[in-house]
Amino acid sequence: MNTEMMEALQALAVERGIPVDSLFAALADALETAYKKMPDAHEYAWVTIDPETMEFRVIAQELDEDGEPMGEEFDATPDNLGRIAAQAARQVMGQRIREAERELKYEEYAGREGDIVTGMIQQTDARYTLLDLGRVEGLLPQSEQVPYERPDSSVRLKAYIVEVRRSPKGPQIVVSRTHPGLVKRLFELEVPEIADGVVEIKACAREPGHRTKIAVWSNDPNVDPVGACVGARGARVRQVVNELRGEKIDIVPFSEDLHDYVMKALSPAKVKEVRPDEMTGDCDVIVPDYQLSLAIGKEGQNARLASRLTGWGINIKSETQAAEEEAMGDVEWAEGEWIRDPETGEQVWQPADGGDAISAEAWTEAASDEAESSQESSDDTPAEEPEAEEPAAEDVATEEPEAEEPVAEEAAVEDPTPEQET
Repeated sequence: MNTEMMEALQALAVERGIPVDSLFAALADALETAYKKMPDAHEYAWVTIDPETMEFRVIAQELDEDGEPMGEEFDATPDNLGRIAAQAARQVMGQRIREAERELKYEEYAGREGDIVTGMIQQTDARYTLLDLGRVEGLLPQSEQVPYERPDSSVRLKAYIVEVRRSPKGPQIVVSRTHPGLVKRLFELEVPEIADGVVEIKACAREPGHRTKIAVWSNDPNVDPVGACVGARGARVRQVVNELRGEKIDIVPFSEDLHDYVMKALSPAKVKEVRPDEMTGDCDVIVPDYQLSLAIGKEGQNARLASRLTGWGINIKSETQAAEEEAMGDVEWAEGEWIRDPETGEQVWQPADGGDAISAEAWTEAASDEAESSQESSDDTPAEEPEAEEPAAEDVATEEPEAEEPVAEEAAVEDPTPEQET
């Protein structure tokens, strides 16, 4: 009987994937529960099992008035536990086995946050999607799904493990399809240089379903990090794009030089100049006028991804805008602000140096007076006289049209009338 029980426990351990020691502990708990349900059972008792002979014994102790164990331990093993005790032991044994299985599954996935798993879509609705991962199920919430991505049932997907939770029904594996770590793990599967540590992914910025930018670095000067990730004729990056359902991926080389890094992050746009500001953590990027829309991207997507990739705020300006701002910066502006006068309720200009406030009318009059004074100063400037033109005007005025009369008379003589011709 004991030999058969030992073989049954070993077979059960192999079938369920549970250690034999856990089954011994579960069997001891089951027998202890069954014993305490028997009549005349001792209140303070426990069960021991010999793993070699599979013999179990019930050890008990007496309790004092305070409920504390007293005296020596003694053997209280009954001759026969009975049918009720055996049924109770069976129920407790099954419960302990299920608890051990749940604990084993949780320990299997507890340390795998940040890993990638492959599962088959089992159920899909508006709230979440269930992935069959084999022994457990993966929960893909709506917030972790790529917008407008609705794969059919029985389709295999790769997902990123975000969290492993305990639950009464076993471990709950929360996975994601939008996490940037999914892109990194996919490249590790496709690029051996990344898996070996020769090439590193320094940063990753992603807008799920649309576009992703990654910055790569090579620890070996003989290895091109971008070429390693792209592969021959783009074979490696194509596998990642297919897994992400056509999401575009930009691979740029990482650089410790901020100017070069920002220029590469804004590719495919061509950058002319980068002006970082260490105090604010922003940098102004100057691009040619015809490259402005390309640098910003559709709805600002290229600029956003470049900012996330570099960790710097990026303000993109065209050459014309930068020139206008520099020109406006040379103009001296009055420092102050427009405020509302508490007595009159009118808008007044309050100089920053603490002078008297100026009303809007006085401001307008002062501006008009300044404009008039500048106009008068320009009118008082003597204009140059056209000295060369005066003699020509006098000659024209003093000429007499006497020379024209003889010409007219000669023309009249030479041109005979019709009467003279006849």
